Amino acid sequence: MIGFILRRLLQALPTLLAVVTVSFFLIRLAPGGPFDLERPLSPAALAQLRRTYGLDQPLGLQYVHYLAALARGDFGPSFSFRDLGVAELIARGLSVSVTLGGLALILAMGLGIGLGMGAALKPGGVLDRAVGFGAGLGLAVPTFVVAPLLQIVFGLGLSWLPLGGWEGGAPSHLVLPVLTLALPQAAILARLTRASLRETFHLPHIRTQRAMGLPGHRITRHALRAALLPVVAILGSTAAALLTGSVVVETLFGLPGLGRSFVDAALNRDYTLVMGTVILVAVFVVILNLVADVLCAFLDPRLRLGR
Repeated sequence: MIGFILRRLLQALPTLLAVVTVSFFLIRLAPGGPFDLERPLSPAALAQLRRTYGLDQPLGLQYVHYLAALARGDFGPSFSFRDLGVAELIARGLSVSVTLGGLALILAMGLGIGLGMGAALKPGGVLDRAVGFGAGLGLAVPTFVVAPLLQIVFGLGLSWLPLGGWEGGAPSHLVLPVLTLALPQAAILARLTRASLRETFHLPHIRTQRAMGLPGHRITRHALRAALLPVVAILGSTAAALLTGSVVVETLFGLPGLGRSFVDAALNRDYTLVMGTVILVAVFVVILNLVADVLCAFLDPRLRLGR
């Protein structure tokens, strides 16, 4: 297993380098700059700012200097928030996004896998039809429609929950954004679990167990191990999307998360803050996909040998 993990980590290094390289040049080739204001700066002041932040150097040299700083763990200063570093700004929003995304992931897994299993065990039943309809609805309705609906019903209509805000992560302020994030992912997991488990029940070794008269709960346990492979395989990308936060959800609920910081940084051409956020998201994707690969290898030992 150790060799399997090391191989995955070595394969991830070129991917991270490619992400850093493409992002570095794309953000700098976009129109505008970090010091383009409504009232333009004087040429002398603009030249001084560009010299201070190293933007007067050739683009290739800027890239080399950025990689060298990145190797030391230095994300550089923010162009928009002159007194703060990128690492400090990311740390502020990361705690919000991780809390929100982690709770949404737990809820999505519990709802999606649980309902998918229940629907697969009784095909054609009431639960199966309800899960099929609910999952289709969850995939069809976008997040920017779900969030206002929840706010109207539970915030304005029933007055049970606040419409937005963070308030230090108070539970009442987490319910609606967590639900908004979790429901689409729960729909995906429910459909995938139901389809995978149904297919697994028709595999030869499961049919053999049924013919031998094994109890239903033991047959389900064996089938579930094989059926969870495709579910676990997508958990890496699902978790990365949730843990890094949603721009729409954070904006609609007024949450100071990583998604809003990224949008503001992109609009202001804050190169270093955009780069820091992109690198963090890439690292999250790599780590979470590695965890998903390890879980898949645990469920199916053949994957450790590359079969």
